Amino acid sequence: MKRILSNIGMALTSLMTIPAIAETAGKVDQYSLNMTKGVTDISAEVYDLHMLMFIICVVIAIGVFGVMFWSILFHRKSRGVKPAHFHESFKVEIAWTVIPFIILIFMAVPAAKTLIAMEDASEPDLTIIVTGSQWKWHYKYMDDGVEYYSKLATLPDEIKGKLEKGENYLLEVDRPLVIPINKKVRFLITSDDVIHSWWVPDFAVKQDANPGFINDAWAIVNEPGVYRGKCTELCGKDHGFMPVVVIAKEEGAYNEWLSEQKAMLAAAKAEEQRLLAMNMTMEEAMATGEKVYLANCAACHMPNGQGLPGVFPALKGSKIATKDEPRHIEILLNGVAGSAMQSYAKQLSMPDIAAVITYERNAWGNNTGDLVQAKDINAAMNGK
Repeated sequence: MKRILSNIGMALTSLMTIPAIAETAGKVDQYSLNMTKGVTDISAEVYDLHMLMFIICVVIAIGVFGVMFWSILFHRKSRGVKPAHFHESFKVEIAWTVIPFIILIFMAVPAAKTLIAMEDASEPDLTIIVTGSQWKWHYKYMDDGVEYYSKLATLPDEIKGKLEKGENYLLEVDRPLVIPINKKVRFLITSDDVIHSWWVPDFAVKQDANPGFINDAWAIVNEPGVYRGKCTELCGKDHGFMPVVVIAKEEGAYNEWLSEQKAMLAAAKAEEQRLLAMNMTMEEAMATGEKVYLANCAACHMPNGQGLPGVFPALKGSKIATKDEPRHIEILLNGVAGSAMQSYAKQLSMPDIAAVITYERNAWGNNTGDLVQAKDINAAMNGK
């Protein structure tokens, strides 16, 4: 029952939301007052359901307000009309009970049909695990071993107003999700920290990502193109910087892309093994670590390492960053449960994790002299 009520809410949200963030073959006016049909059969059904409900509501409004204004105009006291004196009418009671009931049944049948279809994620051609993580999305192709993070690509200077905002401001990512057209794609949606919500309006897909639970959704995209969405659950301070971008490709182009991703993954693993056998100098580790820190850590812990008092802990002079090196490594690898600190084991390479830990232990006056190497991270990951 809770699942059905949740889906009803999701459908109503889809019906009422202006789809201003879809980039399709035919560009949609971002200030359009009506929703579009989208690019899946389900989204077309949702649109038809929306229009049906709208027409029914308009007809009811015309009927109710028509009778009201007719009565006000032609049955007013100034025309000498005498009011009727009665307290109850069995016929009226039956009419205003039966007629709304019939209308609701007429509305419920197509709505239930659409909701049932939205729930049928059986027999997919492709399954992708979508994991929300403050503040990015992680995609894992279950049958192919490909996985990666997708995060905001809008330039910081655009956000700060130093540059003119681009066409897809706050709706562009470094690595979009790629799917084939005319294939049933099942999305298994979850979270590794707080509640997020994965929403692509052109697919009529909006599903909560709850930590510890897996919700599912599906789509068969009929047209190749780029489709944009957002996280629609208030998930923290960077909630507005967590877009979704999906590229739908022809099957041949998709298979070519998938082969490229597998080759890149194999090359990255080979490179990582090579780097494991190498040792960085302190200068190399500090230079690399600073870049990694500014890109991944500075948003919470601040570029000066002082954090935000009461919200995000300081690293400058902290016990973790000046004394407890094993715990420092553990936090980077596994995150901290119940906090915004997430695991970076899958987000960063072992050399990058080693470099950023080295940087945090020697920047801002910490000066521990500790030099962490990739092999130390590898040993911690393997429990050695």
